[in-house]
Amino acid sequence: MNDDDDDIIVSSSSKRKRNNLNSKASESPHRKNDSGSANGKSNEVKKKAPEALKGASGGYAWEDEYRRSWDIVQEDESGSIETIVSGLVESQKKRYLKNVTPFQRGIIRTMVLVLDYSSVMREKDFRPNRSSMMISYVIEFVSDFFDQNPISQLSIVIMRNGLAQVVSEVSGNPNDHIEALKKLKRIEPEGDPSLQNALEMSRGLLLHVASHCTREILIIFGALFTSDPGNIHGTIQSLVKEKINIRVIGLTARVAICEELCKSTNFGDLKNSYNVVLNETHFKELILDCVTPLAVTKAESENTDGFTLVKMGFPSRVSDTEPTLCSCHSRLVYGGYICPNCKSRVCTLPTVCPCCDLMLILSTHLARSYHHLFPLKLFDEVPVSDHYRSKCCFSCQASFPKGQGETRQLTAAPKTANKMMMSSRYRCSNCEQDFCIDCDIFIHETLHNCPGCESKCTRVT
Repeated sequence: MNDDDDDIIVSSSSKRKRNNLNSKASESPHRKNDSGSANGKSNEVKKKAPEALKGASGGYAWEDEYRRSWDIVQEDESGSIETIVSGLVESQKKRYLKNVTPFQRGIIRTMVLVLDYSSVMREKDFRPNRSSMMISYVIEFVSDFFDQNPISQLSIVIMRNGLAQVVSEVSGNPNDHIEALKKLKRIEPEGDPSLQNALEMSRGLLLHVASHCTREILIIFGALFTSDPGNIHGTIQSLVKEKINIRVIGLTARVAICEELCKSTNFGDLKNSYNVVLNETHFKELILDCVTPLAVTKAESENTDGFTLVKMGFPSRVSDTEPTLCSCHSRLVYGGYICPNCKSRVCTLPTVCPCCDLMLILSTHLARSYHHLFPLKLFDEVPVSDHYRSKCCFSCQASFPKGQGETRQLTAAPKTANKMMMSSRYRCSNCEQDFCIDCDIFIHETLHNCPGCESKCTRVT
């Protein structure tokens, strides 16, 4: 119902009230002036109330924060809205581009993922419920975590019935964690969460981690309380001494003990360590943001006792006609990788040799972890103009939209359409090549190398 309908209802109701007052005034003329003045004041209040509630856009004030994209979509001179829709799609994809400021980060990570699996995870504010959505997002997180951090390791712990249970041990194989998470779907969330037990369990899993690795704990906490057997503040102090960084993603509201936990273990940085989800999309974004390792703060770098060399092994692959036992799973495999130190056989990489504790990786794994330290710069958006020098994307060869002077479709277009026009070109500042939005996201999220810069010929002297 629009504002005109409201005015019609108010005016019709006021007419009925006036007729009743006139009928009563004929019986008692002394009440006519009092009732008429009261009726006039009420009408003034009714007329002023909607005006006071209106915002800057002409609608109600609470509607100002929502951007209704269908209000600004208008047809161009040819009667098409394809250009406007493509601009909205590109603006939506731009949100996936992350900050690429170079920071000092730990690229060899050991993370313990703590999941709240108490009875509060049965709530259906997320569809179908909290636990099902959490597990589906965590499975995607595990895949992206090992894709962007191939030389890192992960373990999964759940909080259920006041206890902490290990779902998967510390390992660098993503398939083991994904299979454990799929089995976890069959278990029903029960009991109360115990944050202290989960922290003590995680601390025990991180005791054997070498000093050159970063120790991290990521907690997805859905409850507003914790059932602890002892003093959790003593546990927090022990985590601070062992230099374990903790991040918390809350599903309900901010909890005081979680704020203290994140503030103590991250040198007072709550912005990047503690967040509460707003909706399903925000929940997914917060989890996937943890794929990028935290930047090393100035206070943390000052407390570091120098740097140490890390011994790694680059094994050679062998293929046999007869199956042999691998030392990591004790299973019959055809071929595998031979450790250069102890000559034992492992089936997958990257991993830690079970015989000599040497980290076994490939050169490609090290290169993929290195991009966190020197990320690729964001491409610059090419402004809208009459003519462009590029007609197709340098990477996928997709055709770009033509310039305004070539199409001549914006001569009489409304101003709102002009604002939504985009060139759909994103240019690398180094090689000056243009890319589409899909290639831009793929280059920065997956490839981490500019095809235009890599295609340049370099002279070796």
